[in-house]
Amino acid sequence: MLNIIGHKNWYFAFSLLIIIPGLISLALWGLKLSIDFTGGSRLVLQYPQTVNEQKAEQIRSVFEENNVEIVTLQPSDDQVIIRTKPLNEKQSAAILTDLRTTTGDVSQEQFETIGPIIGQETAINALSSIAISSLLIVFYIAWSFRGVRKPVSSWRFGLGAVAALLHDALLVIGVFSLLGHFLGVEVDSLFVTALLTVLGFSVHDTIVVFDRIRENLRRNVEAPFAQVVNDSILQTMVRSLNTSVTALLVLVTLLIFGGETIRWFIVAMIIGLISGTYSSIFNAAPLLVAWQEWADKRRARLKA
Repeated sequence: MLNIIGHKNWYFAFSLLIIIPGLISLALWGLKLSIDFTGGSRLVLQYPQTVNEQKAEQIRSVFEENNVEIVTLQPSDDQVIIRTKPLNEKQSAAILTDLRTTTGDVSQEQFETIGPIIGQETAINALSSIAISSLLIVFYIAWSFRGVRKPVSSWRFGLGAVAALLHDALLVIGVFSLLGHFLGVEVDSLFVTALLTVLGFSVHDTIVVFDRIRENLRRNVEAPFAQVVNDSILQTMVRSLNTSVTALLVLVTLLIFGGETIRWFIVAMIIGLISGTYSSIFNAAPLLVAWQEWADKRRARLKA
């Protein structure tokens, strides 16, 4: 029989290992925020041929001549994605005219402007939604598991679930910090949507394991807690893996055929789905055992 609880420290170490690079990236470079959070304008220019370095410099010079500060200019095959300080439609039209004169045939595929105040409000709302949802999850699970048999209190189930959520959130955010630094991937409001969806999926998977632990605690009154948890994980593992693989197949299909606009949203979902499945099996439930072992040792030291 697979002894997951017996190797729980290895699983904790692996989780820490995959999170650390993202945390270092966050500390050094942070996230590459889109105009959804920072405010500004975003233009997507479409050319009939691949945009080379010379043409990119011409585009940059046109914006400078119009006294418009470019935050980022990112060529992608025959498209150029440009972020600037806030522009109005009149300025955008004037720049587009100058670009056609200087760089040749070009069309504006997308133009959007968000003010800095709205961007700040979006950032605050995103952080608040994640914090409030995590807090509500703790209280809900603690209330739902209030009748669980000792030695584990219902609050530990709630905090264990949130610890797994924190693992998933840090992993997704850290990966996107690395993608933002090395590939220029921006974090927008869709990323927040993906992150909240990942947290919801992860806690759902974790509750399935916790619920089986609660049932087995009632049935096996004399069994050691570690054994009950290990048996519960094994009993729910196939279900968790089947659910995750099914969802993963859908996401991979969307990644291939869904188009550019939702690509990184789907990538965030895929990373979070894999992480959520791992954390619900190898982190959340083993954390209950680790916590109980620590509490038992502490109680023994106090008695001694």
